[in-house]
Amino acid sequence: MEADREWMYEGRIVNGMFSNKWGDKVDEFVAFALRHPECVNGGTAIRCPCTLVKCQNKKFLNVETVKVHLYKNGFVPDYYVWIYHGEKEVHQRCSRSVRVSVSETDQMVSDNMNHTTYHRMVCDAAGPEFNPDEEPNAEARNFYDMIRAGDKPLYEGNSKHTQLSAAVRMLEIKCRHKCSQAWFDDMSNFIQELLPPDNLMPLDFYSTKKLVRGLGLPVQVIHCCVNNCMIYWGDDSDLNSCKKCGHARYKQTVRGSGNRLYIRKLKVPYKKMHYFPITPRLQRLYASTATANEMRWHSEHHMEDGKMCHPSDAPAWKHFDGCFPDFSSEVRNVRLGLFADGFQPFGQSGQQYSLWPVVVTPYNLPPDLSYSMISGWSTAGMLACPHCMEDSDAFRLIKSGKQSWFDNHQKFLPINHPYRRNTKDFIKNRKVTKQFPGVRSGDEILQDLNNRGLRKVMDVDAEVVNAAISKTCGWNKRSIFWDLPYWREHLLRHNLDVMHIEKNVFDNIFNTVFNIPGKTKDTYKSRDELNKYCRRPQFAQNLVTSKYPDVPFVLNKSQKKDVLEWVKKLRFPDGYASNLGRCVDAKKLKMFGMKSHDCHVFMQRLLPIALREFLPNRIWEPLTEISLFFKQLTSSSLTDEELRNLDEQIPVILCNLEKIFPPSFFDSMEHLPVHLAYEARIAGPVHYRWMYPPERYLRKIKHKIMNKAQVEGSISIGYIMDEAAKFASFYFKEGDPTLPLKEKRNEVYLDDIVDDDMFEIFKPPGKAIGAEGKRYLADNEYTAAHLYILMNCPEVQPFIDVFITEKRRQFPNLNDEVVNVVTEQEFPSWFEKYVHNRMARGRGRGSTLPGRTSFGTGSQASGMPDPGRGSGVDKGPQQTEDVVNVLQQHHQQTSPHHGPGIVMNDRETWEGEEGEDADVGETSPEHPTDESLPIAQFDPTIDNP
Repeated sequence: MEADREWMYEGRIVNGMFSNKWGDKVDEFVAFALRHPECVNGGTAIRCPCTLVKCQNKKFLNVETVKVHLYKNGFVPDYYVWIYHGEKEVHQRCSRSVRVSVSETDQMVSDNMNHTTYHRMVCDAAGPEFNPDEEPNAEARNFYDMIRAGDKPLYEGNSKHTQLSAAVRMLEIKCRHKCSQAWFDDMSNFIQELLPPDNLMPLDFYSTKKLVRGLGLPVQVIHCCVNNCMIYWGDDSDLNSCKKCGHARYKQTVRGSGNRLYIRKLKVPYKKMHYFPITPRLQRLYASTATANEMRWHSEHHMEDGKMCHPSDAPAWKHFDGCFPDFSSEVRNVRLGLFADGFQPFGQSGQQYSLWPVVVTPYNLPPDLSYSMISGWSTAGMLACPHCMEDSDAFRLIKSGKQSWFDNHQKFLPINHPYRRNTKDFIKNRKVTKQFPGVRSGDEILQDLNNRGLRKVMDVDAEVVNAAISKTCGWNKRSIFWDLPYWREHLLRHNLDVMHIEKNVFDNIFNTVFNIPGKTKDTYKSRDELNKYCRRPQFAQNLVTSKYPDVPFVLNKSQKKDVLEWVKKLRFPDGYASNLGRCVDAKKLKMFGMKSHDCHVFMQRLLPIALREFLPNRIWEPLTEISLFFKQLTSSSLTDEELRNLDEQIPVILCNLEKIFPPSFFDSMEHLPVHLAYEARIAGPVHYRWMYPPERYLRKIKHKIMNKAQVEGSISIGYIMDEAAKFASFYFKEGDPTLPLKEKRNEVYLDDIVDDDMFEIFKPPGKAIGAEGKRYLADNEYTAAHLYILMNCPEVQPFIDVFITEKRRQFPNLNDEVVNVVTEQEFPSWFEKYVHNRMARGRGRGSTLPGRTSFGTGSQASGMPDPGRGSGVDKGPQQTEDVVNVLQQHHQQTSPHHGPGIVMNDRETWEGEEGEDADVGETSPEHPTDESLPIAQFDPTIDNP
């Protein structure tokens, strides 16, 4: 067989040209695949066997694309038996190696097996030592039962399904749609009525589970001390009481009183946990071709344009490889991440019972925390930051008694930054000269733990010793992870959770700006203590009326109504976000019930828009900057330069927020963003390390609770069934082996777009949701839509560049902000005239703009010369000059230093930065006021400090 297929790997390129003979063989291969309908998807698509990681017999493509891939990349190694394209003959012996390739997994079933896919599934599940030709032992009998079930057709004359394939398909459907056992039994009974009497379809869930039990992986129940002192494991497995606290292991065997005494037949432990051994689960990832190649992806993929898209691209991963070269030289070695979080299985109104799963996930795979409990560092109080540690400058507020992290971020600024000398907007009469010393290394932290004498929680005297030590530092225990030989070498041992930090920052901003009672940070206690720390007398209590003046960062009643009405009418793309309109409380003028992802969307996408018209620029701009910070930080791919810029920007952003909000606004959650860019630069993209996937996973396992009397056991059974169903789904012939091929609602694919001459802005797929309707756009709507298309159409960008170049030639000193305003106001009419002029000139030469329709509203050609030749637009200079004058007047009518108007140059005066009092009107040679220079002398190249 292999000798006949040597052409697949020889003679593809001859003398630098693709071989015609090899191409004929490829045509024969494609024709062979098309003759087997069970291996064809949609009539024309087959699995692509090229060497691309995304293909390799996993992805269905049309036959012409498959040919192109094969010409370009060649066949996947050792694919001599075309089992994914209809060939039945395979070798007899199961693979002996854990390092799986396509050929190795094809050598797992004998010549007389008709349904090779499911036989291969059984052999993969059994492991490399399984040999179907040997006599079975008790442990292997489950696999032989499945092999025999894989040989039996579901009923006589059925060539599509066997007893095994029908069972695993039903099990996978049950798990994917979260159906109950009762549903499964009822559906099985109904299917029995549809099939012939002599069918082999399993009768119910119990018989199905019994048939496929060999696909499941082990789970162990381990007894624990009721006080969490120890587990009864290993040498301690036979103990009947805790060796630390002495509490009994089992509940009383005799219960009741008087004549109603009874004895338990079974020993029932006070507490137990379910442990899913990790070794067989990692072995299974290498046992199937669906995941084996992907487990090496971390080593085989390459960074593009210096962008980190996976933790393996980050310095922390590479540092670990350098510290342990023996480990990193074997790319099949597995890197694991761990997370832990708790949830209440009975909800808020049920029994007060919490469950804490601890989950590990492999980081080898491609992209398709309870911090204190794990690390040992307390995340409460004035030492809550695990990066600053004892270097924190947090303090306790006088009136409210809460910890505040106000004025904690100037130490992260450059040593000559003016904010360090500002004694008005931050804590008064204090200049900051200290610098952040940097994050401690693993060796420094371990030495600190040893010097303090902290204990692990399982040590006999841990509770007393650790309680005494924790009063003087942020440590509350010694984490067991320090026993790992490599733990000290990690650059980042524990991740700050961006999801919860972003949500808390958003909640504080929204509740304060909307002045939500009980949640706002602008309280009367906050006002009373404000001027004890800062110089903001304008917000102090009026001694005559005993009232507090309004602050500029709080919306009034009508403004709140406008924002909430806007939110209520918002519509998002399908699957992008939940319906935020349901969270609007129009009576109490607030939003309620927002989940973490709702806050994520509002923070990054809606907050700057919602507040733009209602807050002064000096307040709106810092809020927009923190919004953009989180948006850029959570990008799926990041460069080192981008993250360094974010690391430099976030201290300034936080300082700008400190100039606006009172000290009570700043708890530890407003401080932690200062470290997030550093963590992303060290450990890679955020979406591998935040809590959205774990939170969704906890919701998934919560739905597996069918027996509320045995919560953990119910989850355990459901998880094992999920494992078996997921593993079986890798061997289904339809679609991607790891994901169900299901078209989403309102989904339109790029393949449906056939007009190659369409403008790029109109190519993204989409369709209407619900019934279509028609109406005329209002003038302002038409203008906004027209401008949006022009500004976002790549084909128009060269003309925008010509327009901006011409304006800068006429007004050399305009800054970028003014240029943007001028472009929005003048470019559409300029472009309309330009297009009509080109078309008129083209008609004179017998040509037009090819393949494009004209922009504009049908105005006559103006005879305007080509702007590329340096000629201006009629009335253009005067129109631009009018815009400049209006903007300058608006700016002068507001504050001369920090007003909400547009700044004509990019340099602002910093109040209170050049001295202790910094009188208004004083200027620095480095930061002149806007009035100190005429507009012609403004330098647009100097960025805002």
